[in-house]
Amino acid sequence: MNSRHFLLISLPAQGHINPTLELAKRLIHAGARVTFATTVRGLGQIKAFPSLDGLSYASFSDGFDDGTKPTDDPNHIMSEFKRVGSQTLTNLILRLSNEQHRVNFLIYTLLLPWAADVAREMAIPSAFLCIHSTAAFAIYHHYFNSQNGMHQIYNSNPPDSVQLQGLPPFASTDLPSFLLPTSPHASITPTFQEHIRTLEKDANPCVLLNTFDALEEEAIKTVDNMNLTTIGPLIPDSSFGCDLFERSKDYLQWLSSKPTHSVIYVSFGSMVVMQRKQMDEILHGLVESGRPFLWVIRSTENGREEAEDLIKNKSEEEEQGLIVPWCSQVEVLCHNSVGCCVTHCGWNSTLESMAAGVPVVACPHFSDQTTNAKLVEEVWGTGIKARVNEEGIVEREEMKKCVEMIMGGGGKGEEIRRNVERWKSLAVQAGKDGGSSQEHLKLFLEKLR
Repeated sequence: MNSRHFLLISLPAQGHINPTLELAKRLIHAGARVTFATTVRGLGQIKAFPSLDGLSYASFSDGFDDGTKPTDDPNHIMSEFKRVGSQTLTNLILRLSNEQHRVNFLIYTLLLPWAADVAREMAIPSAFLCIHSTAAFAIYHHYFNSQNGMHQIYNSNPPDSVQLQGLPPFASTDLPSFLLPTSPHASITPTFQEHIRTLEKDANPCVLLNTFDALEEEAIKTVDNMNLTTIGPLIPDSSFGCDLFERSKDYLQWLSSKPTHSVIYVSFGSMVVMQRKQMDEILHGLVESGRPFLWVIRSTENGREEAEDLIKNKSEEEEQGLIVPWCSQVEVLCHNSVGCCVTHCGWNSTLESMAAGVPVVACPHFSDQTTNAKLVEEVWGTGIKARVNEEGIVEREEMKKCVEMIMGGGGKGEEIRRNVERWKSLAVQAGKDGGSSQEHLKLFLEKLR
């Protein structure tokens, strides 16, 4: 294993980088060398690089290194990214092979299916690291596989629901949003089709899943023509992950001043841009709950100053709310004062909340978040999905009701807390020595020898 050199590539998004880096750490602990690469601009945005013997960093180009895109046409942007990315990734692999040890294996993440073609042309084996849920991947496979994929039919006549064996029916509103032809993000749909078709070119397609057997056993069974390997949850501790935003420094002291399991942690990730009206409704619901809350509102988001003013006006004496521009989510979720997480239900946030034993109020916006929210509420029972009005807004009364249901003394909240503790225990078991995910990773590496 000492001679094996893995190249791991990822888009420069918070939810892509951290699980990829956690996998890098685990590969290194198994005796491998790892180079982590993202785009030129993305590498420059990382605030601090985790340091580990055997880990190095590199970059490839997306064609827009200065961040300036000459067009708003998403199809042109993705096409250019594929063209330039393929060229510069090839050059990177050649350079690494000349300077250090030859790259023996490529692992790529979401929206980079062309990387597998580069690897194939260079006679390097590859694997797809799926950083969405297995249920979401199974839906992509259901849509796009070349044997009986339903995309062409669904594109002209979207389904009322999609049924995967062993799981509840997924209504159209539960599907990853970009699969719907009316979605503003439908331009990336061809890339997900390319993911499936690219894997099918491989005689033994390998997909590494950021999940664990017990959590998604049924979803794993629905994809029977690919080698699916569960290696999750890939959750870096607060000392090893990296940030694309500057962390605040005052939130831990504030959390430590609050009673056990009393704080509502609110975060909608690094990409959701919330409507001002939605922000106001959530804020009023939190204030009216009377419970302390820590809310991450990025400094670039509209409404941040107004939200801070409202907190001061409504709850100055009690110090009920604290707004920060960014924080270590794992650190916050593992703090004993946190009792609930209001989340967009990105896959990282879903896993991190579960692994910390924190129940959630799900407020999905787009992408796979809608699918994850369905699983949280109906399959795992680790939270509640907040209902929206006819404008798609979670109203303040609904937010207050959901928080009270989870954090209050009622039977539903107790059931959810029991469920999340059970899944927390199973996640820990999967990730420890001898656990299913550790054993799967070990077997994956043994097959490469």
